[in-house]
Amino acid sequence: MEQTQIKKRILFLATIAIAFFCSGYAQLPLYLDDNQPIEERVKNALNRMTLEEKVKLCIAQSKFSSHGVPRLGIPELWMSDGPHGVREEIEWNTWKRAQWTNDSCTAFPALTCLAATWSPEMSAIYGKAIGEEARYREKDVLLGPGVNIYRTPLNGRNFEYIGEDPYLASVLVVPYIQELQKNGVAACVKHFALNNQELWRGHIDVHLSDRALHEIYLPAFKAAAQQGGSWTIMGAYNKVRGEHACHNDLLLNKILKEEWGFDGAVITDWGGAHDTDEAVFNGLDIEMGTYTDGLARESEFTYDDYYLAAPYLKGLKEGKYPISTLDDKASRILRLIFRTAMNRHKPCGSFASEEHFEVARKISEDGIVLLKNSSVSTKQPALLPLQGEKYERILVVGENATRAQTQGGGSSELKVKREVSPLEGLKARYGDKINYAQGYKAGRPHYGRVEEIPQEITDSLRADAVEKAKDAEVVIFVGGLNKNHQQDAEAGDRITYDLPFGQNELIRELLAVNKNVIVVLVSGNAVAMPWVQEVPAILQAWYSGSEAGNALANIISGDVTPSGKLPFSFPVKLTDNGAHTFDYMSYPGDSIRQEYKEDILVGYRWHDTKKIPALFPFGHGLSYTSFAYSQITADKKQLNSPEDKIKVSVTVTNTGPVKGKEVVQLYIGDERSSFARPLKELKRLP
Repeated sequence: MEQTQIKKRILFLATIAIAFFCSGYAQLPLYLDDNQPIEERVKNALNRMTLEEKVKLCIAQSKFSSHGVPRLGIPELWMSDGPHGVREEIEWNTWKRAQWTNDSCTAFPALTCLAATWSPEMSAIYGKAIGEEARYREKDVLLGPGVNIYRTPLNGRNFEYIGEDPYLASVLVVPYIQELQKNGVAACVKHFALNNQELWRGHIDVHLSDRALHEIYLPAFKAAAQQGGSWTIMGAYNKVRGEHACHNDLLLNKILKEEWGFDGAVITDWGGAHDTDEAVFNGLDIEMGTYTDGLARESEFTYDDYYLAAPYLKGLKEGKYPISTLDDKASRILRLIFRTAMNRHKPCGSFASEEHFEVARKISEDGIVLLKNSSVSTKQPALLPLQGEKYERILVVGENATRAQTQGGGSSELKVKREVSPLEGLKARYGDKINYAQGYKAGRPHYGRVEEIPQEITDSLRADAVEKAKDAEVVIFVGGLNKNHQQDAEAGDRITYDLPFGQNELIRELLAVNKNVIVVLVSGNAVAMPWVQEVPAILQAWYSGSEAGNALANIISGDVTPSGKLPFSFPVKLTDNGAHTFDYMSYPGDSIRQEYKEDILVGYRWHDTKKIPALFPFGHGLSYTSFAYSQITADKKQLNSPEDKIKVSVTVTNTGPVKGKEVVQLYIGDERSSFARPLKELKRLP
């Protein structure tokens, strides 16, 4: 721990001790007694604070902490990036790694993988485990989960979100938040709202209809606030209808705080504030930033220059800003502190434990999606599961078989205690039957640029893989995307729907010498598959965290039957996606303004309604067993009002040779609506 942090901890403990010794425990100030009602504690603390102390609550004091009130024994808030693991420690006032030796975490699967489980139970287990890790690390706020809707497969940050459907995202985000916060760690649901691309994310002005806003892009945030009870929400970088989302009157005041009754604190994305007047009046509570170290002049903009710092204090003293604006912000922040940093009833937590690795493996197994499974001839069974006793020579090809997928990607990058690669997992399962060829090279993660690979290296790697494939009985190609810039990474969108690094060409060359090819896609996004008809088996394996390799090996071998379902559609080609059907103003915009021209027809709603078949549709996922649906009944044929309900029941029977799980999906359509509606919409899970 850095000296500055140690000093602050000592100061806090000393203040508490003074309060005890001077007034006695029986006269302990009400705000320090967490057995008292939280609203009484908030009022009591607020009445004891100076104007300056209230203002300080609203701004950062370091890269990942905001001020407390040392004089009153009220501690600062400590935050950490998520949502797939607790980020390693960085220095107090820089983005350099602190080089601690005890901050190597569990990497949980990316949220696209969690979404593919379609399981609220898995979401609850996920939230509990990551909450325990954050609590152990003494974090008060975990910056996640993300629930921005998957609008385009080019969005570099889709892997952090929960898919394209607002109902599925709503159902899954609630148990994550509830179990996380039982650890005394606040969820910070992000990015509110409409942060659906990384290109020009800091200023692109999103325009859309009220129906699209409320039917597609806000429901998961609403569920997080009202059902999940999230204690914080993070604003988005982009603008919405002319105002930055981090201080947006429509989103933060009218919808979040007034309509939804949100009593928590709104936190900026780092550097997401742009104007003091808007920050004061338009719903922002805590301003975090990236541009200053607060000591040396990393920039001309230091902590005291934050929009809610000295400019706010000056305006309050001059009467420009009502004190009521400050009291509301300070009350929300105190409420957050009392729920987290000053909560004496929270558990101790645990960190990088075997139990957490098991959680990561189980979620990964349940999230892996079997997209296709056939045989190379009618006389042979489906290629998967790959039974070890039938094969002696198994070739694994692809850099993603060995690449650490917790590196890169932006703020979700993790320092992990364990990360089992696909190759390691397959070797543990099949032993010396496994041979490996890299096949292609992607380069190391870079933030903001792409590393060029010399052609002679590319040619050599490809030739080696193809030559080895000639002698193999089966080839497992592990490819896809990675966390490099302009792939699945923050601050940049993909520039093509195709697989990068010549993977399509490599797959075709492998098929030319060996028809038994299994393609394993490691990605958080859909990709084009021009070889889809020729490849007998395809698995979507996501970014699966610490136990990625073991989970994949269990699925490929048949030790676990795949049950994952796609949380977003895979279009055949990019222009089959609704956002890309129109002109550039729909995506990516003109660098200033953007219009969501597909309106409410996002994802499968577009494919179904416009009769444009997806390559693999939303909800798709095969199994090694089979299921029969029978006794399907409904207690009525139609709904006559929004309050009307219908009871549907179905019997599902496993009719296949192995154990397996099935996800029952209930969709409804409105054939009598006078408004345009999608052909069908997901409305219920079991």
